[in-house]
Amino acid sequence: MSQLDRRGFLATAAATAATLAAPAFAQSVPDTVRTRSGLSGTTRRNTASFRTLDWSDYFGSLRRGAILVDIDSRALHMWQESGEYHLFPSSVPMSPELTRKGRTSVIRKVEGPSWSPTPNMRRRNPEWPAYVPPGPDNPLGTHALYLGWKYYRIHGTHDTRKIGRRSSSGCIGLYNEHIARVFEMTRIGTQVLLI
Repeated sequence: MSQLDRRGFLATAAATAATLAAPAFAQSVPDTVRTRSGLSGTTRRNTASFRTLDWSDYFGSLRRGAILVDIDSRALHMWQESGEYHLFPSSVPMSPELTRKGRTSVIRKVEGPSWSPTPNMRRRNPEWPAYVPPGPDNPLGTHALYLGWKYYRIHGTHDTRKIGRRSSSGCIGLYNEHIARVFEMTRIGTQVLLI
């Protein structure tokens, strides 16, 4: 066998092996992300980015609990004051211009929130209504945590296609069943960090 024939044979064999191995690897990545609280959500885009974090890398204590939102992995990490950890897939802002990063806290909790678009949203989308009452058409879903930054919230969504994507105008969105759980565990004053 000539040198050229051997190289061709080896290249073909390597390509065939890689093709056969790819489906096995793809099947090993789960489609469903489970949290320690037992809730689950389907997300295919960023499943591999989900990971357990240590709260002490980001917060000085767990007094009143802590929420960390990782914009890149589109995940909300939550620690209760007891240290119990929870992980939820989330939606994040569509662009860097709409993204606010840094530290704030939960200043208000509302079950069945109403919604009014911000002045900037109204300028970009003048056809939007000035007010949407609580209910299935409300973009804030079933629960909302209001943050110390004006117009920013962690809230639910009725449009589950948004979770795991860059799809919001600045807020952090969760499945309605996940925000209900986070809402229950969150206290006024819970520290929040967006990175």
